[in-house]
Amino acid sequence: MKYVLMFTARPDLLESVDPARAEEVYGRVYQWFGDNAAHLADSGAELHPVATATTVKSGDDGPVVVDGPFNEAKEVIGGFSVLDVADMDAAIAIAKTWPQLELPGIAVEIRPMVEDYSQFE
Repeated sequence: MKYVLMFTARPDLLESVDPARAEEVYGRVYQWFGDNAAHLADSGAELHPVATATTVKSGDDGPVVVDGPFNEAKEVIGGFSVLDVADMDAAIAIAKTWPQLELPGIAVEIRPMVEDYSQFE
């Protein structure tokens, strides 16, 4: 089964991390991708900082384009990957090894992907 891992962060909490420590942890991310290559259906992508985001959302007169992510969001998505593993337990086990979980405000959201759309017919 395929699962999307969304790597989230709280920029306000990351500001307090020593830059050398952040760089050391970030360096282990590449190794994580190598270690888990057999389970990655799509390595995904790292996203540019949230300050570069644009959001299209519904407005009174139709879609509205605004700068940035959702106004209320404290956590931002920094990237994503797609795992292909047996079940949620396997996805959780891999997500728990994400190196950046050592830093404050980091989380990995796991969601099963819809692969069979016939269930919606």
